[in-house]
Amino acid sequence: MSATAPTFHPVSPSSHAPVNALPVINLAELGDGVQHTPAHARLARIARDIGFFYLEGHGIESAQIAQLEDISRQFFALPAEAKQGIAIHQTRHFRGYTGVGGEITRLQPDLREQIDFGEELPAVETGPDTPSWWGLQGPNQWPDALPALQPQILSWLEHTRDVAQRLLQAFLVALEQPATALNRLVAPPHNHRMKIIHYPGQAQGQSDQGVGAHKDGGLLTLLLQDEVGGLQVQTPQGWLDVPPRKNAFVVNIGEMLELATNGYLRANVHRVLSPRPGVSRYSIAYFFSPSLHAQEVPLLDLPPHLAQQARGPESDPHNPLFTHIGTNALKGRIRSHLDVAQRFYTDIPQPSERVQGLYAGVRKP
Repeated sequence: MSATAPTFHPVSPSSHAPVNALPVINLAELGDGVQHTPAHARLARIARDIGFFYLEGHGIESAQIAQLEDISRQFFALPAEAKQGIAIHQTRHFRGYTGVGGEITRLQPDLREQIDFGEELPAVETGPDTPSWWGLQGPNQWPDALPALQPQILSWLEHTRDVAQRLLQAFLVALEQPATALNRLVAPPHNHRMKIIHYPGQAQGQSDQGVGAHKDGGLLTLLLQDEVGGLQVQTPQGWLDVPPRKNAFVVNIGEMLELATNGYLRANVHRVLSPRPGVSRYSIAYFFSPSLHAQEVPLLDLPPHLAQQARGPESDPHNPLFTHIGTNALKGRIRSHLDVAQRFYTDIPQPSERVQGLYAGVRKP
């Protein structure tokens, strides 16, 4: 049984030609300056048309990628009790291990296991007037059985943050903005996240929802996938397979960048189908996200010829968007991890009570 596509619409490309494969962007060709080049114009066009592309020339050594992929597999090979020792429901910070079926997308279980990580920060001291979304900041959980995982994850967070920052600046130049226009939005203390993921094979005739159709909530997502396929992007012509490309990131636009550009750049819908029985798929996802301390997502002042092409953020009644960063981020976490929500966020209605009523009174874009 295939994952059910959501009811909202995918990105509508400016060209009606079918998309047969994701384009490739070389980050090195975009440079690190402020000069707008044809490469920047192509980047903006690709991001607006489909919102997904391969990223090469990022500068992360293949040896570091291989080491992280190897230790990720080591973790998932640990006994169940070792993995459950850092279960995500043990902390209010949405960090830790989730077993197969433990994360929810569109109210259906995702058939994958994973560990969620974030920037290693102290928890925010809470009081009666502390907003719930400050619970998103805090320390990670680390497995005692695999101490080598921690330094590799923290190193990856640092190196990938640099790549994402360079790419964000390239986007700003592409949109004829100062390269520093969103510096405050991503300033420390950082709120970037990552997860290492294992998709076990599923029997034919059962659910194949590795992860259900969804959009990402941050600014940019940088994904590494192994040699097993399964990632698909929604296009007007249907689902487009995204085959593996060695040591290249798959990059997609997040909803917060959609908000900041008034919909000129559009987050797109994607999903992962489970592999066949006896096959495992592994991936590493990095989510470049606004700082909780920035409070609100600003609206960029696009030049008129770009502003007239901005379609406004896409409206989906099942996934309302908020310009308030903490509210929007917590909404996504609560919808996905009901075990954490039911233990630490009992003051917030659960998805079954209709998400459009979750945050009455919070300013919408």
